Amino acid sequence: MDIENNNKNESTDKQKKSQEQSDIEFKPKTNEELNEKRPARRNRRQATEEELSNPLHGVKLVEILERLVENYGWEYLGDRVNIRCFKYNPTMKSSLGFLRRTPWARAHVEDVYLEMLKRRLESDRILKK
Repeated sequence: MDIENNNKNESTDKQKKSQEQSDIEFKPKTNEELNEKRPARRNRRQATEEELSNPLHGVKLVEILERLVENYGWEYLGDRVNIRCFKYNPTMKSSLGFLRRTPWARAHVEDVYLEMLKRRLESDRILKK
């Protein structure tokens, strides 16, 4: 039993030492420090006014599809954008895979999304009056 207790104590001592060392060694680096080590590292550029005014700026394809399905449903999307992954056994995974590989289908889905946003803005304006 003493041997078992000794082994347990040794393992907890090792864990404590390694944790103490990791606490001491871990220090997040600032961007300046990272840039000094790798001068070729690019700084991110700021978005232009044109990009910021685009309603698709910063919106991921997943978010677009989720919002469309939530508002209209798969049946409407299948009628509006004639692709099999919307009509037959639609899933987010299959639809996203197809839309990422097929630029014309993605463009159609983005158009439907933009029309949805436009309708919402118009309905909000009517309600405010």
